Amino acid sequence: MEEEPARPAAPAAPTPPDAPQTAAAPEPPPVDEAAPVDEAAPVDEAAPVDEAAPVDEAAPDAAAGGSRRRGRTTLLIAAAAVLGLVAGTCTGVLVQAGREPTKLPPLSQAALTRGEGAAPKPLAADQDRRVRTDGDLRELLLKKPRGAREIEWLDGVDGWMDLATYVGTFGSPSEQFSEYVHDDFRRAAVTRWKTGATRTVEIRLIQFHQEEVLSALEGSDTGRHWAGWGREDDTDRWPIPGTGDGEVFVHNRPESVDGSPPLYSAEAHAWRGDIEMEIWMADTERIGKDQIMDLARRQMERL
Repeated sequence: MEEEPARPAAPAAPTPPDAPQTAAAPEPPPVDEAAPVDEAAPVDEAAPVDEAAPVDEAAPDAAAGGSRRRGRTTLLIAAAAVLGLVAGTCTGVLVQAGREPTKLPPLSQAALTRGEGAAPKPLAADQDRRVRTDGDLRELLLKKPRGAREIEWLDGVDGWMDLATYVGTFGSPSEQFSEYVHDDFRRAAVTRWKTGATRTVEIRLIQFHQEEVLSALEGSDTGRHWAGWGREDDTDRWPIPGTGDGEVFVHNRPESVDGSPPLYSAEAHAWRGDIEMEIWMADTERIGKDQIMDLARRQMERL
């Protein structure tokens, strides 16, 4: 048998318009237990409840003509502080200007008396070393001994050696040139002679300006260092009397230079004031201590 279709529910009877609303409220629709139940939204206790709209305090009041700005008061206070400082400074200056100046304490130095008598006489040229060394430097070189012969291949011009010629006697001229420029090289005088068949003597006087460093002392120290460097076992050395750190060196082993026959050598290094002294001797025979020492002592006496 076919099922009979469900009968639709009869519509509710309309309520008369004049009838009071006494009828029971309709039942709520069934709640789906599986669906989440919407909880009531939390109520903000701090928020106003249905009150009138807040009045904007910052808005200008039409009746009062607008509120006062905060920056105007701060500006007035700062201006008053500046005016107070200026007024205080001016008052202090006026008060100080009206006072009498404070007297300075007297100097704690006794009155100097004028010396009596004539002024001392200047030193003679042979006693004033500065006068002697500022003159012709070649005049301070030892004179060629009697019977000695001049050497034609003498370096320099007329007894003078410029800086380029002087540093050319070193193993590294370019480096030495920079060093001597830094050390305020002034001039150099040289003399050379030959005695006997093979003995040669060369004496150099190197002068410096010495405005900042003791270049003559440094040059002498460098010469003494290289005189004994690497040849300590076959070199004898002695101090030159009256020169402080001046020394003579005698090398006991002959050496050959540029393919020449082997030669014995001796040298001396010392300084005085702004002048450095160098003495070089060479011979096919060994040079004695007295021979190089005598030259060094006499040359230093002339300085």
